[in-house]
Amino acid sequence: MLSDAAVECVYLACGATDLRKSIDGLAALVQAGFALNPFAPALFVFCNRPRDKVKILHWAGDGFWLYYKRLERGTFRWPRTTDSGARAISRRQLRWLLDGLSLEQPQAHAAVTARTVV
Repeated sequence: MLSDAAVECVYLACGATDLRKSIDGLAALVQAGFALNPFAPALFVFCNRPRDKVKILHWAGDGFWLYYKRLERGTFRWPRTTDSGARAISRRQLRWLLDGLSLEQPQAHAAVTARTVV
């Protein structure tokens, strides 16, 4: 479902978020705290302080999806920052993060935009 979503942008909430917040609380945080539109075609990603739980908020045109993942072992490689804003990341970086990797993967192949066939 998440990979099929019409998403133009992914926003990572910097720092820890109180994940007791429901859809309305997270949407209010996106709008008031980050000055972003929670109804935009975007994913808004939040992580708790111990970095073992993630929630993703997504507007689907007729209602919100709230994705939730709890790790049984280990933690997410969430960027440590004192910022309280949102950081734009790529869908590829989100996949890395959800797979337990850091946002920066220097060994990854660089994205290529092909213009012609040779």
